Amino acid sequence: MKLKATEEITIERITGDVPLIKASNESDIYYGLGYCHATDRGMQMILMKILGVGTASKHLAASEEMLEIDKFFRRMNWHNQLKEEIEKLNKRDSDLLQAYCDGANAAFASKKPWELNLLLGFKDFKWTKEDVIILVRMTGFLTLAQSQGEIERLFVQMVQNGVKKEWLDELFPHILGDYDEVLLKKVKLTEKIVPDAVKWNVASTAFMASNNWVISGNRTNSGSPILANDPHLEISRLPAVWYEAAAQLGEKYTYAATMPGLPSFLIGRNNSLAWGATYAFLDAIDSWVEKCKDGKYLKDGEWHNFIERKEIIKKKKGQDVEITFYENEHGTLDGNPYEDGYYLSTKWSGERSGANSLKAGFQMWNAENVEHGMEAIGLIESAFSWVFADTSGNIGYQMSGLMPKRSKSGFTPQPGWDSKNDWNGYHPAEDLPRAYNPPEGYIITANNDLNHLGKSSPINIPMGSYRADRIKQLVESEEKIDVAFTKKMHFDTYSSQAELFMKIIRPLLPNTPNGKLLHDWDLCYETDSNGAFLFEMVYRSLFQEVFGEVLGVNLVEFLQNETGIFADFYANFDAVLLAEQSAWFMGKDRDEIYKKAIQSALNMEVKTWGEINQITLTHIILGGQLPKFCGFDRGPFPLLGNRATIHQGQVYTNAGRKTSFAPSFRLITDMGENSIHTNIAGGVSDRRFSKLYNNDFENWRKGIYKKFDF
Repeated sequence: MKLKATEEITIERITGDVPLIKASNESDIYYGLGYCHATDRGMQMILMKILGVGTASKHLAASEEMLEIDKFFRRMNWHNQLKEEIEKLNKRDSDLLQAYCDGANAAFASKKPWELNLLLGFKDFKWTKEDVIILVRMTGFLTLAQSQGEIERLFVQMVQNGVKKEWLDELFPHILGDYDEVLLKKVKLTEKIVPDAVKWNVASTAFMASNNWVISGNRTNSGSPILANDPHLEISRLPAVWYEAAAQLGEKYTYAATMPGLPSFLIGRNNSLAWGATYAFLDAIDSWVEKCKDGKYLKDGEWHNFIERKEIIKKKKGQDVEITFYENEHGTLDGNPYEDGYYLSTKWSGERSGANSLKAGFQMWNAENVEHGMEAIGLIESAFSWVFADTSGNIGYQMSGLMPKRSKSGFTPQPGWDSKNDWNGYHPAEDLPRAYNPPEGYIITANNDLNHLGKSSPINIPMGSYRADRIKQLVESEEKIDVAFTKKMHFDTYSSQAELFMKIIRPLLPNTPNGKLLHDWDLCYETDSNGAFLFEMVYRSLFQEVFGEVLGVNLVEFLQNETGIFADFYANFDAVLLAEQSAWFMGKDRDEIYKKAIQSALNMEVKTWGEINQITLTHIILGGQLPKFCGFDRGPFPLLGNRATIHQGQVYTNAGRKTSFAPSFRLITDMGENSIHTNIAGGVSDRRFSKLYNNDFENWRKGIYKKFDF
């Protein structure tokens, strides 16, 4: 099957119906990519556009949920100051960006997504440079920097609700500094943790975690490096997050996972270089305490006016909604400065990003070795950990993102009225964590603490090291590694986290059928495992026994069931639960706490892990609204793994909507072979009646990889 773009561009379907774009110049490659994106994922692109400019209430639904989504995106203000960002591009990059948009618009002119056209009456089927910049910002923030903002806001709420400093120092070790408890209690919070509404939305991609690793040739069968990547994103949606594409220009090939709407080959490989990404947990978001009076804020002894930005949100039905946002050098204020008091203003370092990230993506097309790749990727303005491998045998690692230069901790809000607390530019990429051909012969990133690899320390609250520890254990256990072994690693469900907890739990288990099931558990989160289910029930009960005692049972249930706080930052809470003594134990003996949690959990009816850890793939517009036989939704399917396993498999409810995080795309390539192995949690097309709607999902479930030969 071929797609018809232009006379000069050939697009054919290869294995898995992935498009292969053949062109005679680089501009036509990006024209072809835009054409493919709009042909196969046009609905997805337009939905992202609707959300990014805050017009969901106008085009999708006039509900309170949509209004909250629009308020969030208008607050972020990604839809303004776009022209200035585009003007930063040099002529080559601007031309390539325009070629991508031209390709997308050629496809839209030929065929428009019927769901948006007929069901919603949407007419503006056009993709512009401005849309690309907005999408760059959206993908860099949503649940990435956002998760950092959430945990920082939760800290403030804890202070305001009387959680003692000794407890907080234990929960957030070495990052609190000498915060002003009295001042933080004065702050008026209108938003209790970053709004969940934004995570409900129907099209934006929720990013959370990932694994990637690269192994040098002295540890592989082929004698060349092997690179593996499996970004952990939301997979309980159709279409899939990623869109695979291949491109050929003369003798040069690239095969990569791309994202509809962006003109970049994001993770993949070309003839000589491979690259993969995970989120870096770089602290790129800060809040300041502003002292406000009569609509002004105090700074260095003087009162200053906020910039007042008015936004009008139009609705499909009902009256328009007008909102005023107040901004200063610290970002957007959470509150009304005309009501005297203390408020938080919050800023993300990537809020005016775009041009340099696009430049980096365009440079990767011509990158030939690890050093070239590291130099290009260092330009990216969002926080990711990148690993590289080349055919010359080199491996490397580079963190990307705008890391603010601060005088104090970026975790706790600082007084905004003292300019000494302002950001003083950003650290150069060379100061961020990086490595080139390390002596151990491998590089592993799994959202863990990698500060030791940099001159600066951008990570202040990473995810736990459990997945990274397990990957390292498997790499070091094998004398020589090959692609087949790497595939097994992708599907590994052994939990290093559970191993630590079970050392405490096993001696305390009762001699009952359920106690024996948990005692004999192999620590693997397979879908048929009773032990995994029982352990998770004990783990949840421990949270209630320890943190519920201080924070309140209802609050802990909310954090467990309706937010990603525990899903992201479980290692901080684990450190308390695993401690022999803790202020959070309220004077109780640890074993007694564990015994109580065990008794509560083991009294439950036993299920398999797959019975409670399930996903249903739902259509991003019509999900759950039509009978199952219509085929827009697929499932349910049991999901392997959990938060701390290499094959991550998290399922939880967020703002009333069930969501999931698991390997959305798997990539393995041996640089000694001219090939790449992949599968994807979904399909090529966002068209329900296309055979490509979900065509790779069964391969993804069963561990069958497509192979593309260069």
